[in-house]
Amino acid sequence: MSNSKKLFLRAKKVIPSGINSPVRFYDPYPFFVKKADGSVIWDVDGNKYIDFCNGYGALLLGHRRKEILSAVLAQLKNGTLYCAPTDIEVELSELIVRNYPSMEKVRLVNTGSEATMTAIRLARGFTKKKKIIKFEGCYHGAHDSVLVKAGSGAAHNGISISEGGLDEVSKNTLVVQYNNSQELDSVLEKQKDVAGVIIEPVLANMGLVLPEKRFLDDVRKITKDHDVPLIFDEVVTGFRMSLGGAQKYYSIKPDITTLGKALGNGFVIAAVGGKNEIMDMLSPQGKVYQASTYAGNPVSVAAAIASIKTITKNKSNLYPKLELSCTILARAIKDLATDLRIPHQINFISSMFQIFFTDRPVKDYTTAKKSDAKKFKKLFAALLKNKIFVAPSQFETVFLSSAHTTDDLHKTIEAYEKSLRAVKT
Repeated sequence: MSNSKKLFLRAKKVIPSGINSPVRFYDPYPFFVKKADGSVIWDVDGNKYIDFCNGYGALLLGHRRKEILSAVLAQLKNGTLYCAPTDIEVELSELIVRNYPSMEKVRLVNTGSEATMTAIRLARGFTKKKKIIKFEGCYHGAHDSVLVKAGSGAAHNGISISEGGLDEVSKNTLVVQYNNSQELDSVLEKQKDVAGVIIEPVLANMGLVLPEKRFLDDVRKITKDHDVPLIFDEVVTGFRMSLGGAQKYYSIKPDITTLGKALGNGFVIAAVGGKNEIMDMLSPQGKVYQASTYAGNPVSVAAAIASIKTITKNKSNLYPKLELSCTILARAIKDLATDLRIPHQINFISSMFQIFFTDRPVKDYTTAKKSDAKKFKKLFAALLKNKIFVAPSQFETVFLSSAHTTDDLHKTIEAYEKSLRAVKT
């Protein structure tokens, strides 16, 4: 019996389903990690995998990046938690504001879910309205306001509205189709009690779905026309698509932004920021309450500062290299699937891609759900056998990091060739 199986059997006795996040499970059981470094990860049985899960996008700079570890180790010598302000919180906030002009002020929080929850509360407090509009398939965390027709783990498990959620909360969340700005405009024409519109600018929790030409521009114009705050959930895309995130990539200026994942490159930290008049609604100055014992945790803050500084120092090479590597992989996989006559679509941008087993373009929740998830399950199992680790779900995304080498890419293309053949049989 493998060590991973032994650990899973132990885990099921003390952890619900044996895992601490549903997206980590796959049949018959997940491998348990021993260590990671750069672009690779080792399980407790000594197997070595090239990692394209990358903390679901968090590890833009790869595992154990030296600049980040050095900053964290230096901070650990001075303490781990103060629950009082520090100069490095100010420094980090200044770095964020410098790279995200739409974020005139920032509050540091711990997770993406906490950031989106705060963003929505801010929008409601600012507008004195109740309803929120989200786009079908977008995932904004596991809290009641947005766990409605969600993507990511919820879509994978076939859950639209989680049991235990309050209908009184869910009824105030309106869902419109991604890449359908006309529907958004129509809903806003009819609904006059909308506090905000929240969107993943690039939908990275329904596989990978890209905004169609002018869609984001239209969303920005429509929300402005209706005087409704626009929230960009850049927990995935922030710092990953560019130093200034998707909003810089697409030249869009939202009213509120949430950041996470690549902000800390594996350390627990997130942020919410926006216009002064909105952010000043937060307590204690304003009446929108938000608080956290671990907000601005000095260890995570030190990691985030080092992450941003490292990205900034290397940006001229970092982003072009990631985009080139992603393009090479996506096109090679597309060619392989075409040669094998497997119906497929590949969506890719920046340092993210995903394959869907369907003959129709994937542009929203409906078309993503029509892809063959059973084939993807076979692909995932075959890739794992060939020592490539991607997220287990069709409705997640493949993420590259700066640590991936040319040799990694060659091995990955070879692994996809073998794995796609296994899918075809």
